[in-house]
Amino acid sequence: MPSIEVRNPRTGSIDYRFEQVEASDLARLTAAMRNAQVQWLKGGVEMRCRTLLELAAAISEQRDSLFNALTADTGRVRETELEINAVISGMERWCRLAPELLAAKGDKHTSIPFIEIGRQAAPYPLTVVISPWNFPLLLSCIDAIPALLAGSAVIVKPSEITPRFVEPFCEILSAVAGLAQVFRFLPGDGSLGSALIDHGDLVCFTGSVKTGRQVARDCARNFIPAQLELGGKDPAIVTADTDIERTAAALCWGGMVNAGQSCLSIERVYAEAPIYHDLTAAIAQEARSLKLNTGNIDKGEIGPIISERQRDIIEQHLQDAADKGARTECGGGITEQGGGLWCRPTVLSDVNHDMLVMTEETFGPILPVMTFDTDEQAIDLANDTVYGLSAAVFSNDVGRARHIAGKLEAGAISINDAALTSVMHEGEKQAFKSSGMGGSRMGPASIRRFLRSKALIENTRLCRDPWWY
Repeated sequence: MPSIEVRNPRTGSIDYRFEQVEASDLARLTAAMRNAQVQWLKGGVEMRCRTLLELAAAISEQRDSLFNALTADTGRVRETELEINAVISGMERWCRLAPELLAAKGDKHTSIPFIEIGRQAAPYPLTVVISPWNFPLLLSCIDAIPALLAGSAVIVKPSEITPRFVEPFCEILSAVAGLAQVFRFLPGDGSLGSALIDHGDLVCFTGSVKTGRQVARDCARNFIPAQLELGGKDPAIVTADTDIERTAAALCWGGMVNAGQSCLSIERVYAEAPIYHDLTAAIAQEARSLKLNTGNIDKGEIGPIISERQRDIIEQHLQDAADKGARTECGGGITEQGGGLWCRPTVLSDVNHDMLVMTEETFGPILPVMTFDTDEQAIDLANDTVYGLSAAVFSNDVGRARHIAGKLEAGAISINDAALTSVMHEGEKQAFKSSGMGGSRMGPASIRRFLRSKALIENTRLCRDPWWY
């Protein structure tokens, strides 16, 4: 198979190539992983925790090579630091949680005195993780590490757009005894991901709704479960009694970090009429203070558009909004510098739900602001979407904020802040509507979703006649 060429997001040049594994080799590779998984499970949860804590320590000690590769993959610095730190802290957190969560449960007496039920959990032997390009390492590990702790073997197919991190990560992985046999990375395009589904027992996919639907169909064909974390069009509702400057800063953080290339980015803002103009102006002022890191990667908060294909979507949404009467308060389009693509932090006013920028996932540093008059109207507008990943509500009236939050059709609602689900890992949540399906990546469910339950039902009264006579 010819090698796959990889574009540098800062320069636009092809500066990396890799060869994708042949689909015909997958049966052999996955059979070996299934054999290794038997010993991985037999070793027990304490062994698995020790091994993954050793991996976390190795990442910390050798982070420079991983950092350099991730930076080349994504063209950013601050988010890469946060990404590596999140992976290390996540491993440590899951390893603290796993021993008690996976401890053997005692027999339970039932309504029939001589019938007892023992409980046992069995992991899916081989988990397939298909991860995206926006947080390449973190979104590979957010499913893989809990699955490994549960006792699964895991094969990760990271995006072909950001594969550079795989080589240094696998070098770190190979130094941890016994782990590389049950934890493998195979970078490749969509054809490889599709082929892997035919070899797994459970599939975790993070990506677009369109591809997620195809993954779900392929899993259904094989009669295996799919855990899907898909797109979002996260709304923020801001009431008139809120602190405008603080809210504007939070919205810019929630909407523009990683250049808006996050499924949980704030992508639309609804401001109560009395503060609509002041809030829009405050968001625009905050957005103007954010600089592109075009010349010096260490200076500027907004990195490049990682996927070249994303440019067309961003430009289409902005042009559609302009054609339908939206006003650009700041920013307003893609700039090409040094071969890379950057989107200036953009704030739009005079928007409505006839515009793509208010209804379809944009995945860029763009905040359209729309007005509302009543809480019921704001709730209806926020829920007028096929997406249901997360949302935010801002109000100094906590009771009012909680009421609005409770009416929103999304899995995680931040109150008086934005994107809290990215930092509060205890909050179990699931996606609503087309934003996904399956168990939560947060809390105890993050590990439990990789387990199947067995019931050992025992008749403790040994007698000749069946008890039901």
